[in-house]
Amino acid sequence: MRKNYNYTRRKLYLPEYGRHIQSMVDSLFEIEDRRERTRQAKAVIAVMGNLNPLLRDTADFAHKLWDHLFIMSDFRLDVDSPYPRPTRQDIMVQPRHLEYPQSRIERKHYGKYVGQIIKRLAEEPDCASRAAAVSDVAHYMRTKSFEYNQEHPSNDVVAKDIEVMSDSVIKIDSQALNNIRPEYKTAHAAHQSRQQQQRRSQQKGKNNGRQQKNHSKNGQRHNSHK
Repeated sequence: MRKNYNYTRRKLYLPEYGRHIQSMVDSLFEIEDRRERTRQAKAVIAVMGNLNPLLRDTADFAHKLWDHLFIMSDFRLDVDSPYPRPTRQDIMVQPRHLEYPQSRIERKHYGKYVGQIIKRLAEEPDCASRAAAVSDVAHYMRTKSFEYNQEHPSNDVVAKDIEVMSDSVIKIDSQALNNIRPEYKTAHAAHQSRQQQQRRSQQKGKNNGRQQKNHSKNGQRHNSHK
């Protein structure tokens, strides 16, 4: 007895329709009369539409079904279609190859664009505007380094990295970075102060509750002695 497993059958062009619909499409090739073949193809389209009745009212649903019919027939079915017949080149469009950037990030803890910004600043002729921009970049570098390493960055390291990334064009004093107040420290300090206030208020509420319980117990004892 010869067993008929799915892995021995040919591959389905559109598996979502199932093998029975594919068999109906294959049977259309056995009809010699073109008019009868077109009529049977419309019947197959009706059966294909019954599989998704909720999509009948959507735009271009019938057009999509006819395209699927030609795909399942391997674009060899000769019938009168109410829509332009698709070709293999129209359906089987190869996607455009996406090229990924191959540039290497030297210092990942600062991000991708910090090095590009510093190189642009190295080409800036105005020293005053460049110094102001470098201060903002150094502030940003300190913040990103703290987020990446979870530790306070050193001003000497930041100043040295700026000098290296600018090819020794931009030189900044590490002492000047001390005047920059990092935002992450301010936010962290504010968060800690809010937590301390919440803990104090909770502890104060607990103490008040204990005092009220003690007063009520003392009052009950005094009334019992009377």
